[in-house]
Amino acid sequence: MQSLFRSLPKPLRRRHHDHRTITDVPAIKHVRDRGLDHVVEREKHLKPVLNIKNLIKAEPSKSLPISIISQHRTSLSIPTRPIEFIRRYPSVFEEHLPGGIAGVHPHIKLTPQVLDLDAEEQLVYQSESYKRDVADRLLKLLMVTRIDKIPLKILNLLKWEMGLPDDYVESLVPEFPDYFRVIGEEGGLVSGSGSDLGLELVCWSDALAVSVMEKKVKGGVEKGEAIAFPMKFSRGFEMDKKLKKWFDDWQKLPYISPYENAMHLGPTTDESDKWAVGVLHEVLNLFVSKKVERDLLLGLGEWLGIRSRFKRALLHHPGIFYLSSKIGTYTVVLKDAYKRGVPIEKNQLRNVRNRYIHLMHAVVEERKAVSVPGASKQQGEKPAEKSEGQEDDKDTIEVNDLGSDFEDVSDEDYEHDEDEDEDDEEEEDRSRRQPRRNVQSGRGREAKKNLSGRSRNSRMERMVEESHGKPGEKFARKTSERPRKEFSRVENDARRRGFGMGKNSRGNSNERSTLPKRKGRLVTEKRTAV
Repeated sequence: MQSLFRSLPKPLRRRHHDHRTITDVPAIKHVRDRGLDHVVEREKHLKPVLNIKNLIKAEPSKSLPISIISQHRTSLSIPTRPIEFIRRYPSVFEEHLPGGIAGVHPHIKLTPQVLDLDAEEQLVYQSESYKRDVADRLLKLLMVTRIDKIPLKILNLLKWEMGLPDDYVESLVPEFPDYFRVIGEEGGLVSGSGSDLGLELVCWSDALAVSVMEKKVKGGVEKGEAIAFPMKFSRGFEMDKKLKKWFDDWQKLPYISPYENAMHLGPTTDESDKWAVGVLHEVLNLFVSKKVERDLLLGLGEWLGIRSRFKRALLHHPGIFYLSSKIGTYTVVLKDAYKRGVPIEKNQLRNVRNRYIHLMHAVVEERKAVSVPGASKQQGEKPAEKSEGQEDDKDTIEVNDLGSDFEDVSDEDYEHDEDEDEDDEEEEDRSRRQPRRNVQSGRGREAKKNLSGRSRNSRMERMVEESHGKPGEKFARKTSERPRKEFSRVENDARRRGFGMGKNSRGNSNERSTLPKRKGRLVTEKRTAV
């Protein structure tokens, strides 16, 4: 019987521990992670900016009319009106009229600073070390699929995440003929990048078919050995005893390599769930920024036939994957790839992208620092806007549509408002207006307080005048009624000459206390005594 089981092909084998099902997972509530939200938000407009940059650079004149850019708005992923979006980043784009002719559409060209950065970016793409790195990652992605090929239409959607150059089909693929090749719909070798083309695996590499999790285990991993995934729960995440026990038991399950075909496992078992988590973990490690839009990741899962397993993995493991909703869409972030909001692994292309981000916001930062000459402080300063690192007060996020197309995940596990992003924008607008209202209301309260204080003081002054007279008159009356002390002629002569005014010659403390202390009063009393 044992020999018969070994002779069966892999897809027909069954594990003896398929009794645990995914339906035993307790309810999990996801918590917002502000640090990872900032990681996603800081690259909010980077991709459309670089898309426009590449479109303008491809023109021989290095300039394009705004009408042409508007026609390609969807393919360039421009979120707002193109002219408004371009004017938002004057350090990247320059606007000019061709020949100085008025009444024509403005043309857009690139600034010298962004052209310098583009030259550095092209040097990265052309370096041999980066070509080898991106080719290895592309080969690993092909091996993870187990279908040994990926349509170019899917790969083009992941081009930004993989760090592929725009012309990777012509520039990168031919340099690695022992890795992959471009094939047509019927499997024939072709050239080009049509919608019916695909990238096919040429040769399997055992040296590269080792996952990141397996590399972390010293001494290698034996088949069927349990490997625990690193889990980093966001601050505020609540875990009861039942959920903790489920996580502990899940971590003790055997680790199945993402490069191994585990389609024979039941789709609703914990073993299948751990294999799907391993596939997601490995795929995210292949990306430049260790993050990707959720829809792109699920599109890859649909091609592999495990879309529902990907959804369950994202739903049940908030300590491994984080879903951010900060840029109008859900973004999946690999948690153990970041430490305090900074990527752990270094990458040449990501360093260049960070410099693009710094250039995009350089002029905006300078404008905030400029004050209006001759204006007051309150007039020159604008209400503080929400920075990229600043987040909403809402700490709990709920993921939308993660379990809508399979029966074992109910909608109650993830309740999400479809208008959450719109609510965030409204809240952001309210936060922008709030400081000005507070300043205005503060001025009103302060003015009212001063007015009421003056009125109370005036009433008190009138009451004092009626009962005791004016303050000046009262002081004069008290001064005139004060009894004057008579001094002898000898004492007056001594006081006039300055005798007895030293520290040691003025007598004891009682005698000194009887002498007037103010010069004006002393002279008046002296003349009266004389």
